Amino acid sequence: KDGYIKSVDDLLTKYIPELKGSAYSKVTIKQLLTMTTGIKWNENYTDPEADIVKFYTHPIDSGIDETVSYMRHLQAETEPGKKWVYKTGETHLLGVLVRAATGKSLSEYLSQKIWKPYGMEGKATWNLGRTNQEFAGCCLQMKLRDFGRFGQFILDSAKINGKPVVPDDWLQAATHTQVPLWPGWGYGYQWWTFDNGIFRALGIHGQMIHIDPARQLVIVVTSAWPEAESYARQLAADNFVKAISTELDKEKSLQKNK
Repeated sequence: KDGYIKSVDDLLTKYIPELKGSAYSKVTIKQLLTMTTGIKWNENYTDPEADIVKFYTHPIDSGIDETVSYMRHLQAETEPGKKWVYKTGETHLLGVLVRAATGKSLSEYLSQKIWKPYGMEGKATWNLGRTNQEFAGCCLQMKLRDFGRFGQFILDSAKINGKPVVPDDWLQAATHTQVPLWPGWGYGYQWWTFDNGIFRALGIHGQMIHIDPARQLVIVVTSAWPEAESYARQLAADNFVKAISTELDKEKSLQKNK
């Protein structure tokens, strides 16, 4: 919206020249947003040799951002746009992109564009890496109610005092399926999407922002699961969301019939 980035079809190297000559040299911003870069990555949280583990301890190239230093050494396994693989490192790389384009830290830009104007209740903190930059794919701490406010901000079409913060067509693309994954599930621009119009932000250890535009509903769940991922615990969270949705439907039905 601010014009720092011209198009999601731009190559990453236009904004992050340190990626030139790497497997990311042919990757567009849109492919990074949808995690269809074709870059090989292991997100297994229990594997000590996984990229998601080695990322935080790898030796950093001199004078290079920590994220770029690791990501530019990765290899491609297919052409960009051909395959979806979830990669936290690529969300980190989106953070580098925003910093490079705006010339501002993620905390500064978030505070300026959303946090203060939307009226968040409390302060937030964001973990910094070894090169003193925020990790875009991780570790943003805020009050539960402010997680809810962020969900409401998105539900309200990312507008503040009636004025849009993002381009008019952004949320339509971001919160709807760009990459079909499993029956009923897909992936947008960093959002998990569903065929019924619901979309979610999901994090390891049970974090969730559930947004249901049809019901005008935002549900936030923060958790401390002992494991990063759990089908049983996620199913319990899903049943919790279904229970709220069902009761809300009943209430609306009663009001309609009065």
